Amino acid sequence: MEKHLHELTAECESRLKAGASALDVVEHAVADMERSGLYVAGRGSAPNTAGYIELDASIMDGPTRNAGAVAAITGVVNPVSVARRVMEETPHVMLAGKGALAFAREQGLEEVADPDSYYVLPVGVYEDEIYEQKHGTVGAVALDQSGGLAAATSTGGIFGKLEGRIGDTPLIGAGTWADDDIAISCTGMGEDIIRAGGVVTIAYMIKAGATPAAAVDDMLAEVKRLGGDGGVIAVTRDSEIVMTYNSQGMKRAAVSSGKPVTVATFKD
Repeated sequence: MEKHLHELTAECESRLKAGASALDVVEHAVADMERSGLYVAGRGSAPNTAGYIELDASIMDGPTRNAGAVAAITGVVNPVSVARRVMEETPHVMLAGKGALAFAREQGLEEVADPDSYYVLPVGVYEDEIYEQKHGTVGAVALDQSGGLAAATSTGGIFGKLEGRIGDTPLIGAGTWADDDIAISCTGMGEDIIRAGGVVTIAYMIKAGATPAAAVDDMLAEVKRLGGDGGVIAVTRDSEIVMTYNSQGMKRAAVSSGKPVTVATFKD
């Protein structure tokens, strides 16, 4: 997994250096993780209590504040790409369930041919742990050469979730946010993240004068106070990177013009 994160982060750096937009890069990064089967998103998702897999994803473009999301969608390879099409091809921000799948088909986006053979348990998760483990999410944030920021997030949701459950990931302002100043993606217990106000509270605290690190710490402290845990990745227009969590660990990677690719998983 660390090798995959290192290679993906290096590839995204190359794309940004070549002039790719932050929006294109975060979509690419999240789509790659969805396909990998290494994380609790896309191919690595676990079934709900009804026995099938529902997926959530969102994407947001900071300069325009445009956003798109899908919730409880089934049978698509890359939910994040469906979310981007929602953003670009509809007047809506979110589509859910059967409507989201119908839209994905209209757009010609790739579907899972054989769900029984396609989905796999992600690295570190075993069959008998599905109802013991809590959650997993993938996300990406980026700052491009034009100063544009973007964020994207995708998840299969918490293990053992009820049919139709939707967490923070597809909710713009809760699990994903990007504006002119910061791009943020969140992982953790979605219900507690939503009740804590979500990642948009981080953006508002920064506008009020807080440092990015302090704002992230404050939001995560509220999530913890409510009984949950979580992690945040963020990048500012000044290239400041924040990767903070209050759980046992968070798989993460980063790169900037001044620092090489770094990858970490737990408290290292």
